[in-house]
Amino acid sequence: MGIDLPLIWGVIIIFSIMMYVVMDGFDLGIGMLFPFFPHKHDRDVMMNTVAPIWDGNETWLVMGGAGLLAAFPLAYAVVLSALYLPLIFMLVALIFRGVAFEFRFKAEAGKERAWDWAFIAGSYGATFFQGVVLGAFINGFAMDGDRFVGGAFDWFTPFSMFTGVGLVVAYMLLGSTWLLIKTEGELHDDLRLRTRHWVWALLGAIVVVSIWTAMSQPAIAERWFSMPNLLFFAPVPLLVAAVMFWLMRSLSGESHTSPFLLTLALVFLGYSGLGISIWPNILPPDISFWEAAGPPQSLGFTLVGALLIIPIILGYTGLAYWVFRGKVRAGEGYH
Repeated sequence: MGIDLPLIWGVIIIFSIMMYVVMDGFDLGIGMLFPFFPHKHDRDVMMNTVAPIWDGNETWLVMGGAGLLAAFPLAYAVVLSALYLPLIFMLVALIFRGVAFEFRFKAEAGKERAWDWAFIAGSYGATFFQGVVLGAFINGFAMDGDRFVGGAFDWFTPFSMFTGVGLVVAYMLLGSTWLLIKTEGELHDDLRLRTRHWVWALLGAIVVVSIWTAMSQPAIAERWFSMPNLLFFAPVPLLVAAVMFWLMRSLSGESHTSPFLLTLALVFLGYSGLGISIWPNILPPDISFWEAAGPPQSLGFTLVGALLIIPIILGYTGLAYWVFRGKVRAGEGYH
């Protein structure tokens, strides 16, 4: 029995995207929380919680994109053809945000606010267009065999706009719960109160996206609600409800870490639900990992490099988080 190289590469890409969502999600979320905290000292603390690690978080985005090109060239070609506009908007926003991050700390006194708004706009823009890409991906691509035949604006639909907003809410919750770990005092107390709003907003977004997807995608509805699939997949929404309840309870307590871990659990459950809905297709509605895979020789050669580099990425990422663990206080920084 041979090694299933397309499946292995599919797992690597899924893992890379998940790591990006988790690690850059709270980073982007902090930028989107800036408008709710107008005082400079609060914003300085918030930004300094991610200053040592933020640029390394995006390594996983590069890993996922490079892996898609190397292992699934058909999927890479279709995704870029269908979604080049929202992807360009996302990348421009990420660049804009990165420049604002660095220049804010070097701006003359009184001029930081302009860079704050650049940081906010970049954070909202990057997150929103990531959500738009997600919504367009769920809707599927117009294909003629292995060729994309849709238009440049097929991604511009009410559903993809809503998933963009939903991802904004999810990242804001990630950012807020991350800050509960890293902050203290009045800022921490204010964040604990505000986090409840993001929890309810995310619950609403999950419910709407789930219902909307089932109503607009008969194949997905059939997968979830036919027997015996209904019995197999029922634990996912039940676990979402349980984690939501536990998250709200943790916000009433004194734990600083539990809200973030529970939010990560929600993100993982949402990611699992997406996987259940579209598996085994890498290009919805009907092109699988195996159909989109490159030649076995290419898959095997690039897999060697991936298996070497992934432990290195995990190692230096873990080291960075360990070195810069603990609370961040006003006046402390890494710039």
